Amino acid sequence: MKNRWFLALLTAVLFIISACGNNTGSNSNEGTNNGGTKAKQLAKISLFQSKVEIAESLENLASKYKQETGNEVEVWGSAGDSYITQLQTKLAANEGPTIFSVQQGIEAEKFASYFYDMTNEPYAKYIVPNMALEIEGKVVGVPIGIEGFGLVYNKDLYDPSTVTDTASFVKALEKFKADGINGLSLSQTAYFLIGHIINTPFAMQADPIAFIKQVNKGEVDLKEVPEFRDFAKVMEAIRAYTVNPVEVTYDKQMGDLAMGKTAIVHQGNWSYSMLADYGDLNIGMAPLPIAGNDKLEVGIPSGWVINKQASPEKIAAANAFFEWLYTSETGKNAILKDFGFIPAVTTIEPTGLDPLSQEVYDATQSGKTLPRALNYFPQGIIINDLAPLASEFFLNPSMTPDQFLDKLRDVWAKAAK
Repeated sequence: MKNRWFLALLTAVLFIISACGNNTGSNSNEGTNNGGTKAKQLAKISLFQSKVEIAESLENLASKYKQETGNEVEVWGSAGDSYITQLQTKLAANEGPTIFSVQQGIEAEKFASYFYDMTNEPYAKYIVPNMALEIEGKVVGVPIGIEGFGLVYNKDLYDPSTVTDTASFVKALEKFKADGINGLSLSQTAYFLIGHIINTPFAMQADPIAFIKQVNKGEVDLKEVPEFRDFAKVMEAIRAYTVNPVEVTYDKQMGDLAMGKTAIVHQGNWSYSMLADYGDLNIGMAPLPIAGNDKLEVGIPSGWVINKQASPEKIAAANAFFEWLYTSETGKNAILKDFGFIPAVTTIEPTGLDPLSQEVYDATQSGKTLPRALNYFPQGIIINDLAPLASEFFLNPSMTPDQFLDKLRDVWAKAAK
């Protein structure tokens, strides 16, 4: 009798010990991955970037990442034109994000002291040659994707094969106005107003970076440079024959193109995400034909970097996120389909590209591309100096192209000091 009682008590004790052991495991910092095995939960990280076009898609990606891995990426709201100011403030206050985006060139150089060295991380090996963000031979940023911009046009209204130089382009805008169609639309956001379109005359120079340095010092009379004379003529034609750009929002710009009210917009392949909402459209992308230019601007808009001031745990979590982004089917699909980016990593096959991205990809394959010279402009000049000058030009019909170029030279030299 006593033996039976002792055995029952021993069985109960062993059961309690076993239950407590299982409980301890369920409260640990471990989660379960898709394969059913346990994976250590990583630190929560933050991501801050400027591209408003992918803001919603990035939020969705972060949600899927948490579902698949149990790890969390907090996406801070995209800041558009005020991004750099906000980023600088956060970093200076030691409240910076774990991951943030920067442009190659002047912007990257400015924030270089914050960059974590990615050179030996596995995902750095996936980057397409010459597309990494590098400083002093070290990989410090992964490219968000390849982008290009030029004239996004309605194929039913505009035939780029008939417009090959500045004179024929100006005539096309004049005819569109006579026919009651807005020939070309810029929009009021700084980069869409002048930041992108002014890249062309700079990028057409034999050595754009050296040329920009000369302009910085006020050593160039832009009226004597053929590409800038033609650029000013195009700006004058936009003022004379199209809807005033300072009155056009990005939404209206793209909506009017989709509805056939506008024949051409100066935009990039990223804008397809706006156009896709209107169904199948007969659109293409062509070069801005100033001074006979026949090339699209193509390059890396920016790179994602890791803040080396973050804790080791957060840096490890950021590395894990990038590895997942470039190797998981969910991450690869997000870059290609949701973001609409032309991939800049070898793990993603550029298939099923939208019409605008296909045009950009074809340009990269043919070599008909211009560099992204704007990345070497003085910091903040597009928003603080060029956009106000462009607005003044579009609102003042008495300002001549020569006066515009003189003002451009003067504000540029001042901003570069």
